[in-house]
Amino acid sequence: MNRFLAQSIDYASQCSYLDDLFQVYPTAPNGLRALNEQIWNNVEYAYNERNNEELIRSLLKLDLFPIKDSYIAYLKHDKNAIGRNPDTIHRIASEIYNLSIGELYKKCTFPKESNRQIGPMFKNWIKYTSFGFPVFNMDDFNSTNKDAILYANDKEMKDFANKVLGYNHDKGLDFIARIKNKYVIGEAKFLTDFGGHQNAQFNDAIATIESSVNSNVIKIAILDGVLYIKSNNKMYKDITTKYQDYNIMSALMLKTFLYTIR
Repeated sequence: MNRFLAQSIDYASQCSYLDDLFQVYPTAPNGLRALNEQIWNNVEYAYNERNNEELIRSLLKLDLFPIKDSYIAYLKHDKNAIGRNPDTIHRIASEIYNLSIGELYKKCTFPKESNRQIGPMFKNWIKYTSFGFPVFNMDDFNSTNKDAILYANDKEMKDFANKVLGYNHDKGLDFIARIKNKYVIGEAKFLTDFGGHQNAQFNDAIATIESSVNSNVIKIAILDGVLYIKSNNKMYKDITTKYQDYNIMSALMLKTFLYTIR
């Protein structure tokens, strides 16, 4: 088994893994969403008047629609469909009227889910953590051949990897470093649970490792979370069998890994 994968599994089972991981992914409950006062006044008025169309139109202007319904996304993208589909609008509005105005307000101001904030956390950690290499923006990274870590958005990293490193995967990247004329590229995921979306995240990271690149490129998957729990879950089985020789590691192992290249 790849030693950094083995160390990651041991770290998760024997050390203060979650405490230390909080440095990388400092998730915390987010504050309530702020509502535009005028829009909310329109919502209240339409709610009290039982004006179905105006209620739906006003609620669609908020960041969070208060109920789950498979037709909401369509209405967001085609506002004209509201007037053409009175039965659908009546059905959705009726469900909203089952809520008190206080309950409706609470659902519209519900905090953003922490997992939607996870993406930028890894790059922020990279930017403000000492790895023994400078962290450069794209212009500075391109202007020198020095050992460095690149700090850029996903698209910039993907474009750089496509043009310079022979990277052919359709996903963006979370990590690029240049060390001793070699490049390290990787995708970072915090897998918070088991299930469909998390499995897809895991598969994305594996696909990055399996993508085609130039010979001077080292591919890694920077994975954290439940996959390191020693159990019968599919992700743990996969990393300890068919992917056991891949460069899979916790973010907490990244600094040590980079120093082995140095």
